[in-house]
Amino acid sequence: MSTFQLLLFIIAGSIFYLFFRQLFSGNHPKRGVDFEAKRANEQIGGVNRPDKTFSHPTHEPSRLEQLLGMAEQAIEKGDLLEAKKALQSALILDETHYEVLQKSGYVFMQIEEYERAKGYFEQCLEQDETDDTTHAWLASTLHQLGEDEASIQHYERAIALDESYAPYHFNYANTLNTLNRTQEALAHYKKAYALDSSLVEAQEMIAKLSEV
Repeated sequence: MSTFQLLLFIIAGSIFYLFFRQLFSGNHPKRGVDFEAKRANEQIGGVNRPDKTFSHPTHEPSRLEQLLGMAEQAIEKGDLLEAKKALQSALILDETHYEVLQKSGYVFMQIEEYERAKGYFEQCLEQDETDDTTHAWLASTLHQLGEDEASIQHYERAIALDESYAPYHFNYANTLNTLNRTQEALAHYKKAYALDSSLVEAQEMIAKLSEV
């Protein structure tokens, strides 16, 4: 072996030695972790990438939600027949949906289809017996149907669930007054006015019944 060949052999051996030493040292970049953050808040890459667009996924409303929205807008505009159509379509999609049932009851109550309203409110209470609003609406509906004892029960339940809501007392007082239960009606008119002094009607009824 010549001196030149010996030199090449030594150089090659040195290169292989350094290569395998680096390979087994664990200090080389690894796949998937080519960058290691030096600080906890340091991130890989930047936000200002003109070739990338970042967006948040938007929630696409379901058909049921769209119909509910249409019904709410119609109710706000006073278009109860349009609200009725939207809600009836929503019930085809889900006949047990609580909000659809409750709004349907309200709409039918407003258009004086009291039997239909009663049915929807009763379905709501089968799902949630603690909904004071539904109890109050059902109470009003039952009074219109002449089912006064049942009406009183639901008014009392609504008040028990939310005693601080003046309209419950006022509406209950109206029902009691039509049944000639004057003193009970007077007590609830007073309660309604104490809770909300803007109820001029309650104040007038207090004055009227106090003279009896």
